Amino acid sequence: MKDIFIEGQTLPDAYHQGIVRLLSEGQLADCTDWNLKNLPSYQQLEARMTIHIEEPLREPRISKLAICGPRELEQYRLEILDGILDFAVDVQIERDGRFEALEDYTYHHRMTKPEDQLAFVIDELQRNPEMSSRRAVIGIRDNARDSQLANPACLQSIQFLVRDGKLDICVLFRSNDFAQAFFMNAFALICLQERLAEQLGVPVGTYAQTSNSMHVYQQNFAVFEAYAEQVLNKPIEDLTYSYSGFFKDLMDAERPDILASFARQRANYGLQ
Repeated sequence: MKDIFIEGQTLPDAYHQGIVRLLSEGQLADCTDWNLKNLPSYQQLEARMTIHIEEPLREPRISKLAICGPRELEQYRLEILDGILDFAVDVQIERDGRFEALEDYTYHHRMTKPEDQLAFVIDELQRNPEMSSRRAVIGIRDNARDSQLANPACLQSIQFLVRDGKLDICVLFRSNDFAQAFFMNAFALICLQERLAEQLGVPVGTYAQTSNSMHVYQQNFAVFEAYAEQVLNKPIEDLTYSYSGFFKDLMDAERPDILASFARQRANYGLQ
């Protein structure tokens, strides 16, 4: 499999480079685990990709080429940071005569249940004055569960390292949909990095993400080709938004309705 290394100053910078590189250097591969029933075969464009972002909080932080709006991005951020969907892992519903969880997992639930791995990371990094530990790792994969699921967890692990006085984060995905998931994944995990850095009292360092199968599905080839054309022919200023102020205000405005919607879902299942 082809290895691609991307190095960017900001999240949109790295994302845009990745769009062009995956289209030009990725390999076509069959995708039997995610097939469209109306097609005789279904393909993906794939490469192993590492994306290194030098300044994750540097503006602009929002790409106009991300397939999400302020509401979707804020909801996902709340799911990762605050676990607003975690209740669904414990809710049992009847499907085809048997009871199953409403959601097989959430990343936040895996981070905090049955043990609070986020608290472990803080404790481990504070274990010595230099915060030099290499052991502050959160494990997401549950092999006993994921080996049986139709849609096992894509995120596998997150490692936190304090180097040069800053909190770096190293993320591993087994599989990552570059068109529809990468930007939201990376944005929310950078927000998690920012939260833990604040708790540790250190600045945010670099963000690095390795995806062993970074891919674009066949149904998104045309959209991604159009995105690459824009990246190659437009300045980055035309393809990005500032998060601070403009886009953050839009996301903040969506938060009350998102929380109210999730509160109603919880109430429907008899939960507080």
